[in-house]
Amino acid sequence: MRHFSRRSVRAAVAKGTAAALAAVVCAAGCTSGGSGEPEGETTSPRPSGSAPGGTGSPTAPPDEGRVQVRETVTEDLESPWGLAPLAGGDLLVSSRDTGDIVRVDTGNGEQTEVGSVPGTDPGGEGGLLGIALPPDDDRTLYAYVTTASDNRVVRMRYDPDEQPGDQLSAPDTVFKGIPKGTIHNGGRIAFGPDRMLYVGTGETGDRGLSQDDDSPAGKILRMTPDGEPPGHGNPDPDSVVYSKGHRNVQGLAWDAEERLWASEFGQDTWDELNLVKPGGNYGWPEVEGKAGREGFTDPVAQWRPAEASPSGIATAKGSVWMAALRGERLWRVPLRGTELSAEPQAFLEERYGRLRTVVSAGPGEVWLVTSETDTRGTPESGDDRILRLTVR
Repeated sequence: MRHFSRRSVRAAVAKGTAAALAAVVCAAGCTSGGSGEPEGETTSPRPSGSAPGGTGSPTAPPDEGRVQVRETVTEDLESPWGLAPLAGGDLLVSSRDTGDIVRVDTGNGEQTEVGSVPGTDPGGEGGLLGIALPPDDDRTLYAYVTTASDNRVVRMRYDPDEQPGDQLSAPDTVFKGIPKGTIHNGGRIAFGPDRMLYVGTGETGDRGLSQDDDSPAGKILRMTPDGEPPGHGNPDPDSVVYSKGHRNVQGLAWDAEERLWASEFGQDTWDELNLVKPGGNYGWPEVEGKAGREGFTDPVAQWRPAEASPSGIATAKGSVWMAALRGERLWRVPLRGTELSAEPQAFLEERYGRLRTVVSAGPGEVWLVTSETDTRGTPESGDDRILRLTVR
């Protein structure tokens, strides 16, 4: 069934014209088709001043992108946050507020309870957040979790042959002592091309922690799968700190050239997409957005918080795809190497509400997770859901 959101209807009615309402209906999909068929394709207007078509460079995406919602994979998830694709095509999903993990069958949408992460202490923006699987290992699940005393990374053995609800072992603590708060807990984790574990943290509202070299808060951490300093590749080989000056890292992804990108909440002025390099200082709280100040690294792209409040990111077709919470849209950031090749484009505006997580689903496809049941949304029937998109 094609998704037609009441929030889109309200937006059209607020404009006060039948034409506006018709435009919203068409945005939800103007082609025929029943359950399981594509839900519609959207194309953002070409950015002002850009030429039609592509750039001619094999390493740069075309100026104009396109998004097609292929299907709604599953519905009725509760406070989904992290997403980890399994080798067979199914998905593991974490619930921030319940501490539960479910497996989603991407063929029929069926959800199976995997287990819960004991010690999860949800509250505010904390709880069971990001999850990740090591390369070539579907049986070891890592999770970033808020406990009563801190944020930490744990790992568990995952055995799908056990009974539903009892498929996770007791957690083994990999890294602990990350400050916790009701806000800015970070939480995104991912394994890099170097097989190291990367962890995005927040400063919990205590701004000074972002510049404090002795605190893991407001940082991107790089560590071995056992939670130890990697001994090489970090600014200090005896430290897990990879970069600093972050307010609240929410997304981590690598492009085809193995460059690390990170999305980050700003405060009142600018949200950011950063190209992250070892030892980089990304400015918070001294600067927000592009400042051009010596000693700080400017973001590659920035947005007003009302348009973004970014969360997860993925790379596909030469672009970074960024989920926006407050902005309720999916941003495409086309890149040529380390710079923008065209202005960012917005898709799915106000169609599915707050968007939390986006993960690569293979060449030209991504999984997209909504976030309407996180206490800050306006849940509708079916929220929250996972969508499968074709992007270019």
